Amino acid sequence: MTNEGFNRVIWAERRCDRALSAAKEQRLRPLELPSAHYSLLAAVSANPGATGAELARELGVTPQNIAGLTVRLEQRGLIERQPNTRHRNVVELWITPTGDDLLAKADAAMIELEREIARIVGVDEAERLRRLLEELAVGLEGRSRVRPVR
Repeated sequence: MTNEGFNRVIWAERRCDRALSAAKEQRLRPLELPSAHYSLLAAVSANPGATGAELARELGVTPQNIAGLTVRLEQRGLIERQPNTRHRNVVELWITPTGDDLLAKADAAMIELEREIARIVGVDEAERLRRLLEELAVGLEGRSRVRPVR
């Protein structure tokens, strides 16, 4: 591969993704909340009563990933499982008050990261970047039929 091969959008995105992941982990570390746990906790909060399979589709991971994360979050008292009233084999996931409190702290840390991004590239450029990334995601999802991760 030539040097120009590394001057592509996909390589810039990969490098930025790694830097953002590290920045998220660094900010979540004091809360003892890995980024994957934060994502699931936020998804459960946004989708109360969702099943593990529904959350797996929402987050773009396997149900097995969700099952393992669910156990850890449940052990910490951050989420709870409840049986579905109509389907006895279906289990719903709900955030607990403790989970809500931790999620609020984690969200505050992520908002500060968003502010840092705006300081680095400027407020207008940060918004432009967000719009471009959304446009790219929608365009690629339409082509590959990939379900969005939010």
